[in-house]
Amino acid sequence: MKDVQAETASQIYTVSRLTAEIKTLLEDHYPFIWVSGEVTNFVRAGSGHFYFALKDDKAQIKAVMFRGQTRGVKFLPENGMHLNGLGRISVYEPRGVYQIIFEFLEPQGVGALQVAFEQLKQRLAAEGLFEREHKKPLPAVPRCVALITSPTGAALQDLLQIMGRRFPNLQIDILPVRVQGQGAADEIAAALALANGRSTADVIIVARGGGSLEDLSAFNTEAVARAIFASRIPVVSAVGHETDFTIADFVADLRAPTPSAAAELVVPLKSELSARCRSLNAALTQAMLRVLSGHRITLRQTRRALVDPRKKLQDLRLRLDDQVGRLHRSVTRDLQMRRERLVWRVKKLYDHSPAETIRRYKATIEVITSKIIILFQKKMIIEKSRLDGAAGKLSALGPPAVLARGYSITRTLADGKVVRDNRQVDIGQVLRVIVAKGSLTCKIEDRSDHGLPQL
Repeated sequence: MKDVQAETASQIYTVSRLTAEIKTLLEDHYPFIWVSGEVTNFVRAGSGHFYFALKDDKAQIKAVMFRGQTRGVKFLPENGMHLNGLGRISVYEPRGVYQIIFEFLEPQGVGALQVAFEQLKQRLAAEGLFEREHKKPLPAVPRCVALITSPTGAALQDLLQIMGRRFPNLQIDILPVRVQGQGAADEIAAALALANGRSTADVIIVARGGGSLEDLSAFNTEAVARAIFASRIPVVSAVGHETDFTIADFVADLRAPTPSAAAELVVPLKSELSARCRSLNAALTQAMLRVLSGHRITLRQTRRALVDPRKKLQDLRLRLDDQVGRLHRSVTRDLQMRRERLVWRVKKLYDHSPAETIRRYKATIEVITSKIIILFQKKMIIEKSRLDGAAGKLSALGPPAVLARGYSITRTLADGKVVRDNRQVDIGQVLRVIVAKGSLTCKIEDRSDHGLPQL
């Protein structure tokens, strides 16, 4: 029994030992495997690492892709996207969970470049880089055309041949760049900036021949798209064949299906322009001849209708003498009328001089003032008589006169009320009696209802 217990004790694992052995088993058994599933819980950390999980309808597994490997991914994984990935199984020992560390990712069914293309296209479209309002018109007859393309490609030869045939003495600036491979996008963007810095070209053609989506990837980069959008000079995108579309096509001011078509769109036929100029020159000459002929006819008609200047001057001199005589008579008549009017106004002014008017008004004022004084005196006499009568009446009927006739005023001593009724006072109450000269203090001993005595 002790041996069994000892053997059992020797087989007890610590958590760390068990986790380490599981990790070794998984990593040895699954060094690199392909896994497919749907992305969920995707997070792009500030360090550049991708953290997410792959799932199907029955299970899911945690996944990570470190920054060094994410640089090779041409697209950005999104939740719900179905991916195929190559990675190795590992165990994150502090949490005891297993996960797959991916070295390579690609979308299921659609290539990574196609997904990257769609994602960049949607983002730039949302920013408005494809809007028609930003498109610049091409010059009708450019003096200089800048070509940004490979110096060894067939596209350059096609462009030079067609433009040389259409406009032989056209100035062409060639800015050689790589059109595919590592660093091609940066060279194209730099060439666009250089062409704008020189400001010698009237239009820029960015061109290359056809190829696969991977071959055209340099023209599907954000750097090239933003360089085209920032260009002050109109840009024509001539990338690939007619069925090929790139981000550069959408941002450019004009898309040409092929480099050859770009040359035809940008450079007009010099022979056609010359023929057009000759036609316009002939039309202009004919128009000028018609105008000159019309003016010549008008001149002849005007010359026939023109009167001899000496005769015209004589007529004008006679008219001038007549006008002068009429003016003299009119002025003389007008002066006479004004003189008569002035004499009449002076006489009328003397008749209505201010001094005479003031004298008349002064006499009138004196008369009115005299009448006012007389009326005022009469009024004073009448009013004084009325006042004396009223004063006599007032003196006869006033309290002193009444008291002088033997009457008196009786008031209660306490509150000074006038006693008009014997019922206002009580027996023994003290009263003050006011007579014509002085006052008396009396005490009531008897109260009678008899009226005034017969006088």
